[in-house]
Amino acid sequence: MIELKHLRTLQALHNTGSLAAAAAQLHQTQSALSHQFSDLEQRLGFRLFVRKSQPLRFTPQGEILLQLAEQVLPQIQQALQACHEPQQQATLRIAIECHSCIQWLTPALNNFRKSWPQVMMDFKSGVTFDPQPALQQGELDVVLTSDILPRSGLFYTPMFDFEMRLVLAPDHPLAQRTHITPQDFADEVLMIYPVQRQRLDVWRHFLQPAGVSPALKSVDNTLLLIQMVSAQMGIAALPHWVVENFEKQGLVVTKTLGDGLWSRLYAAVREGEQRQPVLEAFVRFARQHACDHLPFVRDASQPGAVLPGAS
Repeated sequence: MIELKHLRTLQALHNTGSLAAAAAQLHQTQSALSHQFSDLEQRLGFRLFVRKSQPLRFTPQGEILLQLAEQVLPQIQQALQACHEPQQQATLRIAIECHSCIQWLTPALNNFRKSWPQVMMDFKSGVTFDPQPALQQGELDVVLTSDILPRSGLFYTPMFDFEMRLVLAPDHPLAQRTHITPQDFADEVLMIYPVQRQRLDVWRHFLQPAGVSPALKSVDNTLLLIQMVSAQMGIAALPHWVVENFEKQGLVVTKTLGDGLWSRLYAAVREGEQRQPVLEAFVRFARQHACDHLPFVRDASQPGAVLPGAS
């Protein structure tokens, strides 16, 4: 029965001391405000203030509702302000499907922390962890992924495109080749993380279309995988940031696959939450760092951006 506009009107009437001044403050006509009061008093069954009193005087019932207005309206204003401002304490729960992303993401968060020192970050990753269902169920806030689930209720913001590189020992015969084809994999052992091969870009977009099916060996540790490649126990296809330091040390070399095998990284959040300031800032800082510091990476946030090499 009592609405916020009634409480605001009572407060304006108390602050200004007259019906005419309250109407001016509320940008209404005095007649409209008087009619609002008359209608409210009729529904309540009691008077709220004494007409024609100088100065204006509230009835006991009006005083009670005025106290209510002075208690409730500031609380509502604070709540609305909090809705539009960053939370003073918050936790951003992040999961990374490509668990090797942590190697570039960790330094990318330094600028984010400077701008959002109140936000605590919690990471969850692992080759056997499937984070997108956890995101759907509210257990996470953002997932970095290259896989888009259709009709999932999730919103995918493009982060950047990155090139998958062939990783070899420096003295591997393929290290001398200027052009790598799918057939070059036929007699090789391809080292992969323990995920379904259909989730691997090198399988879906490079080997399978050519009908090439090399032997696969699962390794769940990046350092061990690189050491095995360096020892010529197999080859791998990985984003360059995973092996950049190892390549600088001369332990491995990387080569372009075909004319270039590119993938796109997305930041997935629940539909409707993509405009939250904390999430927008996280995506912006992460993307900017990757595009500024990682080789073989291109910004995918521009309108109309397509995967390099896509037809």
